[in-house]
Amino acid sequence: MAGRVRDRDRDRFSTATRLRALGEQTAERVYRSQTRRQARRSRLTGRAALLALVLCTLIVALAYPIRQYVSQRGEIDDLKRQQQAAEARVNRLRDEKARWQDDSYAEQRIRERLHLVMPGETGYIMRDPAAAQRMRSDEGASDRPWYSNVWEGVDKADHPGS
Repeated sequence: MAGRVRDRDRDRFSTATRLRALGEQTAERVYRSQTRRQARRSRLTGRAALLALVLCTLIVALAYPIRQYVSQRGEIDDLKRQQQAAEARVNRLRDEKARWQDDSYAEQRIRERLHLVMPGETGYIMRDPAAAQRMRSDEGASDRPWYSNVWEGVDKADHPGS
């Protein structure tokens, strides 16, 4: 038995056995270091995934309010432009009202529109034949007397094909 123990001890301390043990130890160290690296990588990947998830959640949560904010800012700008246009129109109307308060301006405009002449004046109306022709061709139903419109309707009813 003592011989067997010595053989085992020799095998245990033989070069091949030592090299095999050394290789196994090295392999274990390499495996442990790779496992640690992979664990670090997986932790970083997990953290990165969590960070990406949080960022995506924030983007989705803020997308609608931001869109609403931008559209409301556009509406506000449109309303400000409309307000400025309305203020400009009010100012023009105030100026026109002030001009109409002046009797000489009102008299001038009335005489111009109604072709009125004062006693002792001679009134002249000059017509452009081309403009008169255009007026006749452009004359709509609202510009003619009501009885002309009625008579035209009767004429059209007599000739349905025209």
